[in-house]
This record gives sequence, C-alpha cells and structure tokens, in this order.
Amino acid sequence: MLLRHTPKEIVERGALTINPAKTCQPVGAMYAALGIHRCLPHSHGSQGCCAYHRSALTRHYAEPIMSSTSSFTEGASVFGGQSNLLESINNIFTLYDPDIIAVNTTCLSEVIGDDLKQIINRAVVDHKIPPGKTVFYASTPSFKGSHVTGYSNMLSAMVQNFAGNTGRRHNAVTLLPSFIEPSDMQEIKHIAFELGLDYIMYPDTSGVVNAPMDGKFHMYPKGGTSKEDIARSGDSRLAIAMGRIGAFQAAQLLDSKCKVATEVLDLPIGISATDAFVDTLRRRAGVTIPESIRVERGQLVDVLCDKAQYVYGKKVSLMGDPDILLGLVQFAKDMGMEVLHVLTGTAAGAKWERRMREIAGEKAVIKTGPQADLFYFHQLLQNEKPDLLFGNTYCKYIARDMDIPLIRTGFPIYDRIGHSYFPVTGYRGGLHLLVKILDAFMDRQDRDAPEETFELVM
Repeated sequence: MLLRHTPKEIVERGALTINPAKTCQPVGAMYAALGIHRCLPHSHGSQGCCAYHRSALTRHYAEPIMSSTSSFTEGASVFGGQSNLLESINNIFTLYDPDIIAVNTTCLSEVIGDDLKQIINRAVVDHKIPPGKTVFYASTPSFKGSHVTGYSNMLSAMVQNFAGNTGRRHNAVTLLPSFIEPSDMQEIKHIAFELGLDYIMYPDTSGVVNAPMDGKFHMYPKGGTSKEDIARSGDSRLAIAMGRIGAFQAAQLLDSKCKVATEVLDLPIGISATDAFVDTLRRRAGVTIPESIRVERGQLVDVLCDKAQYVYGKKVSLMGDPDILLGLVQFAKDMGMEVLHVLTGTAAGAKWERRMREIAGEKAVIKTGPQADLFYFHQLLQNEKPDLLFGNTYCKYIARDMDIPLIRTGFPIYDRIGHSYFPVTGYRGGLHLLVKILDAFMDRQDRDAPEETFELVM
C-alpha cells in the first residue's frame, strides 16, 4: 500500500536516495574472498557491520557464511583499530587456522584512517602471522560505491598481493568473472573445460557457497581457487575479464603488473554475449569449438524459435548490477524484446553507459548511481508500464503493486531458491533463463484467459 503514494511525476534529485538499488562494498568484498580456497574474510570495523554483511550473504545463499570482525568499540573508534586487528589476526590463526585472511575495511575504519598496510606489516614483525599464512586487505568504504565495487576492489587486491611474473609464460588463460552466482562460475568453467582450455579462474565460489550437504560442518569447503593458482595467473598468456565493472580493474592491474594480455568482455549471458565469449577463447587460445558446445547453443536457439511469439515485441524493464544488466539486455534484444528502462545503483561510468546505449537503443531510459533508486524505478514504470521486470527481491513490492511478472536476477534474492545452483550464464544458463521468462508469460496468459480461450496446448 505504501508504494501507491509514489508520485508519477518525476523530479530530478541531486542528493537524496530513496530505497537504494544496491548494497555496500564489504558485502561484495566478502563474497569475493570466499572464492579463495581456505580463506576467511575479515571485516575491519564494528561487529554490527560484519553481522549485516554476513546476514545478507547468508540469506541470499541459505548457507552459513564464515567471517570474522575486529569488533570496534568506542575506544577503537577514537584511537584506531590497530590493536583490535592485531589481536584478531592472532586469534583467527590460533582458533580457525585459515591459510589466508582477507581483510576488508568499513565506513568506520576508513573514516578514522586506519593504515591497513602498516598494521599488517606490524603483524608480520610481531610474528602474529604463522609461516606459510597470508593476510591481505582491500579498501572498501561503505559510503561510496556498491557491492560490485567492493567485489572489484577485493579481486584487484588478489592480483596485487598474489599474482607474479616469473618470466616463464605458460599456456593457461586467466578468467576473471564479475560478481555472479557460484552456478554461473561453474558454467563458465564448464565451457572452458569443453573447449579443452587450460585455465585459471578466480575468484571461484562454486563449491563454497553452494557446497553439498554431507552431514558434516566444513569451515572451509573444498571449493575456491588456491593462492598458488592466483600466483600463476601472472604468467598466463591471456586474461579475460567478464564484466566491465566488476572485473576490468583487476584485468588492467594484471596487465600493468605482470604484462598479461587482456580482453574485456560482457558477461556471457544469452546467445550473442556467449557467442562472443566462446569465439574469443577460440581465437585467442587456439582451440576448436566442440560438438557439445554447438549442441548447447542449438538447444537454446531451438526453444527460442519454438516460442518466439511469446517474447517478441514484449516490453521489459531491468534493475540490478551493471555487468549482469549488460548481459540481460543483450539477451532481451536477442529475443526481439523492447527495452524500456535500465537502472543500476552502482555508478557505472560513461563507458558503461555508452555500451548499454549501443545494446538497449536510443529510446531506453538508462540511469546509474545513487539517485538511480527503486523510488525512481517505480516512477518510470508508472509512466510506461512494461510487460516484464528483471530485478532482485526488492523489486517484488513494485511488481505486486503494478501487477507485473518479475524474473528474479542479481543480488540479493531472499525469497526464492535455486540461483546458486542454476546459472544464467552460457548457453545452458540462457536456456534456463529463457524457460523462466516463457513460464512467466504463459502463467500470466493462463491466469488472465477467459474460459473459452483457456488452452491445453500453448
């Protein structure tokens, strides 16, 4: 009912954000850190901050997310958190025995100006870090950026702290995915495996936040990329960043630090974007496309051809993370849909907006940054109502109020299960996504059909 007070008339806002279409950096940083094998994320700030970041990921994945905190009190907030972090490092290695601690900052530690590099060096001098163990950090202030920014900063910190160039190149290709589900990371690995590619991928949360239930508690599941493989990425012959916001910065750093040639692609969602990904691997890695990949592509195209009448010409509006949006909009255009609105709370930049404009077309409304919030999104929909919405769980209120089918994508998804097990990337993920879209339209047709046109075969 409260949403019905949202005015239809749009007034430009220069500062105020109403119901943001993003969450804070440490959430993304924590998720990226979980993609390293035997790594424990650590939040350098108050206990409440860490509790929120953990609960956001725990609710999204329905899995217990392991993380530690410096537990700032009033004293640390005034005098700095060095003693808290030093004690934390000692306790973590003593009690939980990770191989790596990945520290992310918070608003509080950033505002008071804690020097994380100096504190970690002090921990080394004081012998609080056991031999063979590692502590590194990423700067992730919550008062700027988004969870995608935090993911990007942590991924860049992995490159900075682990990747090295020994001068001996090997044939492996480094794959750097943006903030996507573990099922999507698994699908990207599947494509690389089918192509016979020697690859390194990080971070890799598959087998970590979607690990199987075997009746035992595993502090560190089997999944995740080893720090040795991350180190080897500095000698790889090629790096492919899949995501212009979440992965580009790390690829750029890998190039400048280790002289690894890089390609920046959109996330392989749908037909065109997956074609571009597969073809890049074919050209740059010198591999051939196997029959298994051709079959997967053919099945996706077959279903689209069979049911194109249900999607062609339909109007769609999308809200979410910038890299996922590029893939979803491209897939929508592949299906012949008309894109009305594209909105992301992440400040994606002019290059991203130009790329989105190329895909979505001149008529689409595209907005990014803090004022690209759900209040504004709701106003756009009131002025031009689409046939379908793409967005996270927070869009369900708008979808209910306006009676628009919602396809849940991106982060967070709190009210449905399956996103960590069923991908949207690759041809198989595209097929899964297409079936969800068709189900939404067909369910709506069944719901609204009068008795005389209620069809058995659709």
